[in-house]
Amino acid sequence: MQTRSIEETAADVAALPASPAIHSQGLVKRYGSIVALDGLSMTVPRGEVFGFLGPNGAGKTTAVKLLVGLTRPSGGEGWVLGAPIGDREARRRIGYLPELFRYQDWLEAREVLSLHCELAGIPRRRRAAEIAEALDLVGLTDRAGDRVGTFSKGMQQRLGLGVALLGGPELVLLDEPTSALDPVGRHDVRELIRTLRARGTTVFLNSHMLTEVEQVCDRVAVVDRGQVIALGTMDELRGADTLLRLRLGRVSEAALEALHRAGALDVEADGYTLRGVGRDAVPGLVAQLVGLGCEVYAVEPRGQSLEDRFLELLGGNDAGADNRAPHHS
Repeated sequence: MQTRSIEETAADVAALPASPAIHSQGLVKRYGSIVALDGLSMTVPRGEVFGFLGPNGAGKTTAVKLLVGLTRPSGGEGWVLGAPIGDREARRRIGYLPELFRYQDWLEAREVLSLHCELAGIPRRRRAAEIAEALDLVGLTDRAGDRVGTFSKGMQQRLGLGVALLGGPELVLLDEPTSALDPVGRHDVRELIRTLRARGTTVFLNSHMLTEVEQVCDRVAVVDRGQVIALGTMDELRGADTLLRLRLGRVSEAALEALHRAGALDVEADGYTLRGVGRDAVPGLVAQLVGLGCEVYAVEPRGQSLEDRFLELLGGNDAGADNRAPHHS
């Protein structure tokens, strides 16, 4: 039987239509006694906007550096675009915006993009069009000839985004892309991410800003102390159950029993609060209360916010914190 090389096998994996954009299994990264990642496992399908959410120091930036091949894992395995992490050919198909970067102050925005076209190996005949498209996408066309040293932090962030989009990458990793932007800039970045999704580009959004993640991501992984502690869609993370506030009149014993059966009931001076009620069960519950003679003045379903769920997850993860080594991002 003919033995195939690692390179040939990797090429076959990359060619599979079902191969995910990112897949990791038990990734570990240690810096001496410090554990930055502690068994990171996740899968990101192609064409998805994937949020990587966690507090500062959770290991998010370390994970991104591993995925783009800037550092090597201490243990575990990972694949990006069907190839092992660090694969040179796969890296050519990745766009990356670091959390911290700096371009030479004396270069014009157009020159920065031209330099990175050369570094990325983009053919000369395509460079002018690539630069023009990148400048347009990030809203810097009018500042193409201005020196980086005259740019605000927000404009430099836009330029970094433009660099990350050169060459039409299949996967774009954005490390805190809105950290230096004003509300208008953050809105523009969200629209840009939606444009990339429409093109079929996979976006890996590393952030600690819940509102940004909540508005654009298809799925989210919550990471803390180097581990994924929750993963799913927004609805899955927040939970399907609803907190239900009711203002009722003429509540009979039979109606109280029905409320107790529906969920965890708190009787308050100004009404009733039910926890653990499925959203789909609310109309039926109201109809049942009316049938039992209740006067229903108000029904206020309130789903758990992502912030509430995020803090709940981190609070639950603190239980094992004392037994772990310190982490850094």
